[in-house]
Amino acid sequence: MRIGIFGTGGMADALGTHWARAGHELLVSGRDAEKAAALAKRLGARTGTWREVASSVDAVLLAVPADAVFEVLAAAGPLHGKVLVDCTNQPGPTGTEPPPGKPVATRIAAAAPDAHVVKAFNLAPTEVWLKPPRALAVPLCGDDPAALDAVRTLVRDVGCTPVLGGGLDRAHLLEATAAFAIGLWFAGEDAQAILAPVS
Repeated sequence: MRIGIFGTGGMADALGTHWARAGHELLVSGRDAEKAAALAKRLGARTGTWREVASSVDAVLLAVPADAVFEVLAAAGPLHGKVLVDCTNQPGPTGTEPPPGKPVATRIAAAAPDAHVVKAFNLAPTEVWLKPPRALAVPLCGDDPAALDAVRTLVRDVGCTPVLGGGLDRAHLLEATAAFAIGLWFAGEDAQAILAPVS
């Protein structure tokens, strides 16, 4: 699969590293050209503008800060039929709570109406994705079956198990869960321990 990585931070690096090892062709774009070039070199990838990358790939990982998402999508141009993997979380004033209003995944889908948005990879901090435990389940929310299949492959290539969480209308539940769980992690608590094991 040809994957565009929008962003040069920890999520872009961690997930991109797994996908490069799995043999995917990667293209990187970022707001800082030097950082994009450095990440591309580590991943064995090429760089390009937002628009160049978007037009050349099958799927795009949207891994930019929440306050830059819509500027980046506008610069990327139409994403006709592309799989758009949304791993973003939008922190509120405390750094852990999402702001009121529409969920970010819903607003991303509205800003990229020709793309197939799948919410995924947002429930854990970057450190977890560097070396995820094999048993880690990754919920996916999306409406397009082919896009969900593509993201299932990307989840497996990270060494995790994809779990269907419903349509994109349920992505707000993932976003709220992330705000709660990541807040626990930052507080030094074991967020996974709050869920009862399957008997």
